[in-house]
Amino acid sequence: MTLIFAHRGSAGTHPENTFAAYLEAERVGVDGIELDVQLTKDNQIVVIHDSTVNRTTNGIGKVKDYTLEEIKQLDNGSWFAPEFDGEKVPTLTEVLKWLQTNKLLLNIELKNETNIVPYLEELVIKEIEKHNLVERVIISSFNHYSIRKINKLNSKIECAILFLEKLYEPWNYATTVGAKGLHSYNPKTSDAMIREAQERGYPVRVFTVNKEERMQQLIAQGCSAIFTDYPERALQVREVVRG
Repeated sequence: MTLIFAHRGSAGTHPENTFAAYLEAERVGVDGIELDVQLTKDNQIVVIHDSTVNRTTNGIGKVKDYTLEEIKQLDNGSWFAPEFDGEKVPTLTEVLKWLQTNKLLLNIELKNETNIVPYLEELVIKEIEKHNLVERVIISSFNHYSIRKINKLNSKIECAILFLEKLYEPWNYATTVGAKGLHSYNPKTSDAMIREAQERGYPVRVFTVNKEERMQQLIAQGCSAIFTDYPERALQVREVVRG
């Protein structure tokens, strides 16, 4: 069965990477949540996609220049719609504590592909282990050096490479960095790649799939998972495909 991951929560209907978006995804019955992490000035792990707070909060500047206390003062929801005024930037710790109340899977994307973020891997792993969620977490990144590091630190945590272009036999490349999953960009993902990768034991999870026709194609093919901004829509499509 194709798993449905809510991309940054239910990002099409709620402000991304907020508890409002995560709770909505849980409500509609998703299999997992995808989110993004990076570090504050005081080395706290926060859940936010961009390297700056400009787009999704009422603040200005780089995430790494804010302390946790400062970033918690920002409004993280009203940019999306007035009713979400007061949503805060979550910490990874807060999300992991919440996960202990349900059975959702979690995909953590490390946002360190362009900026060097010392110790991000160690800090993330420490939190995962502390909350006993090793078996329910997948860590992904466009920074494949980081994936290799995660695999060396704790090989029990599943890692996946994120990639935007077509790779020749990506399952072979993934092995070189210790990754067991392939997270591929929807427009560059072929049916043949999905089929061969999964036959070789490498789950393919495709991002970001928002059109119903494409959801139907991937689910019918048995793709391991899709990431979508509209999880309720994807779940409905899956029900139809499964009959």
